[in-house]
Amino acid sequence: MAGKRMSHLELSAQRPEWLKVRLTNQSAVDEVSGMMRELRLTTVCEEARCPNLFECWAGRTATFQLMGDICTRHCGFCSIGKGKPGALDDSEPEHVAEAVERLGLRHAVITSVDRDDLADGGATHFARTIDAVRRRNPGCAVEVLIPDFAGSEAALEIVLDAGPEVLNHNVETVPRLYRRARHGSDFQRSKELLRRAGKARPDRIGRTKSGCMVGLGETKDELLELFAQLREADVDVLTVGQYLQPTAGQLPIERYWSPDEFAQLREAALAMGFGHVEAGPFVRSSYHAADHVGPEAGPEAGAAVPG
Repeated sequence: MAGKRMSHLELSAQRPEWLKVRLTNQSAVDEVSGMMRELRLTTVCEEARCPNLFECWAGRTATFQLMGDICTRHCGFCSIGKGKPGALDDSEPEHVAEAVERLGLRHAVITSVDRDDLADGGATHFARTIDAVRRRNPGCAVEVLIPDFAGSEAALEIVLDAGPEVLNHNVETVPRLYRRARHGSDFQRSKELLRRAGKARPDRIGRTKSGCMVGLGETKDELLELFAQLREADVDVLTVGQYLQPTAGQLPIERYWSPDEFAQLREAALAMGFGHVEAGPFVRSSYHAADHVGPEAGPEAGAAVPG
């Protein structure tokens, strides 16, 4: 018998059992947190209120967020602060490199807020950070999760010239929901960025990657069409995870997709030709990122993050 449709508030408050987070090694979490404060670093784990924070930090890994904690875009799903960002910290690339060394990472994931206030969108800062991590950690593969740089081909070229092993740019949701969920962004612009990045393989980068969320009101058919569009852009790796409303100020959850439904999405995406697909309730683009790529993506890229 069909039950009463739950309200958005009820959906947010009553998560299904498969979305219950189990807390873990608090001492390791405190250690990572203390190091981030010491080095004046920001992590997307904290800023985006990621449900995997305790697991990842207990395993002594984190995703570094460059260029501050204020974003110039106003995505409806995101809890990162919006407004006018401050000046770049010139010491940040070296601090990220030091943190990678202290954590013993063999696969570092680096992302950023959108910085539409900067002429190159922060591309040079990304390149400086990639170079700093490589100099200090020669065996570490570098994955960058970049913004769209407002469509600037020159900015993308700066990052490609730095040669990250994995270049990731998330499309986040289906095109129909962009106006509501990704104000200021454009699906075709993101697709073109991924297509251009793909042409840099294998000389300058190893693999391209993108990801999206479910639970914002999309349909399965829309997701399958999105996957097909990403394959048209020759994306290698796809991640699909459940949207979880960070605070009451973000878009409400429309529904929870079950583990079986995620499995179906994964099989459909693999059949389209993606090299690797991660799909599940807690999947995020940087979660277990080293497992998403094979050794051909770069030095040690297939190695598990130490834990």
